[in-house]
Amino acid sequence: MVTAKIYSEDPSKFDSIKAEISNIGKLQDSRLEDVGFGMKALKVLIIMPDSAGGDVEEKLNKIPGVSQAQVEEVNLM
Repeated sequence: MVTAKIYSEDPSKFDSIKAEISNIGKLQDSRLEDVGFGMKALKVLIIMPDSAGGDVEEKLNKIPGVSQAQVEEVNLM
């Protein structure tokens, strides 16, 4: 289970970003958070198998529309 915060220069792209996350794992939950100065971030909870491996943060940063993604927490279920 991965908790990540995703930033985009265009907040209207958050829906397409959520759709792309399904290529990485199962999007369990998402919500918008105020960052400051009118900026918003998409906070997501992704469920993925242990065998998926790889760098989740790198995969999230490759999604079109993502300006920056930060993994905040990784837990085993």
